[in-house]
Amino acid sequence: MSILLDVVLIAISTGLLWKGSHWLVDSAVRIAHKLHMSDLAIGLTIVAMGTSAPEFAVTINAAIRGLPDISVSNIVGSNIFNLGFILGGCAVIRNIQTTPALVWRDGLFLLGTSSILVLFLKDLVLTSQEALALFAALVVYIGYLFWKKVPIEEKKPEENATWKDIPFFVLGIIAVVAGGHLIVWSAVSLAQAFSISQWVIGVTIIAAGTSTPEFAISLVAALKGRYGISAGNLIGSDLYNLLGVLGLAGMLRPLTIDAAGLESLYILVGMVLLVVVFMRTGFRVSRAEGCLLVGLNLIRWILDFSAQG
Repeated sequence: MSILLDVVLIAISTGLLWKGSHWLVDSAVRIAHKLHMSDLAIGLTIVAMGTSAPEFAVTINAAIRGLPDISVSNIVGSNIFNLGFILGGCAVIRNIQTTPALVWRDGLFLLGTSSILVLFLKDLVLTSQEALALFAALVVYIGYLFWKKVPIEEKKPEENATWKDIPFFVLGIIAVVAGGHLIVWSAVSLAQAFSISQWVIGVTIIAAGTSTPEFAISLVAALKGRYGISAGNLIGSDLYNLLGVLGLAGMLRPLTIDAAGLESLYILVGMVLLVVVFMRTGFRVSRAEGCLLVGLNLIRWILDFSAQG
């Protein structure tokens, strides 16, 4: 009965994610153009903040409860999942167009911050000072985005923004966040029912569950031809996860990780580098490249489960 309930809740949460993502993308595009912001800028900021809320809730809660492995593995796992399964999966369905700004500014910044996180965690501890440095980097990055606005894409929204877009935007965020929380709760319950270890749950099941809003938003945006929101949401979410969520968690309490976690960090840096290269080749992520990203992540999941099994 409990397993059946979990399956029903996953179905309900999927519906919330899908409907909420439609509301969020449509209203975000209209609001962005009303404020003379590009799809990419709003994907990197407002949409990315909203879809990172599940990671924020899980990571901060784990840090407060003294579960640093869950805090770090959730963020690292979510970021790998975003770039592999989600960006790769969206590219399999439809080629994802990119821009020079997304590659050279945002992609390289994500690569740099991921590498810095590896350096910070080489001693297996993220100190409060290191966490503060991560959070400060996010503040500087957001400030730069709003100071140096990216030109608005030529493709305009079908309708002009109205006052109704604001409540629909908020409802969209609430729906995707609620759906994300619900699917995490159900997925963890299912994993425990099948006796899967806590570490595997953190780096795979929870990471995938907290990334479901990013998947819903990016897929809907890609299908609507809003590639700035689709790709920008994933790069932005990864940056918020690394700098904002992990930075804040580390400021609340120093995070100590298991030595096995370093391997996942190296995989993350490698994944970011590969994605930056893919985004640069023809300024798009092709279907073939998407298949490779998804395949690499499937292999990583198999190795994670087999190692902990």
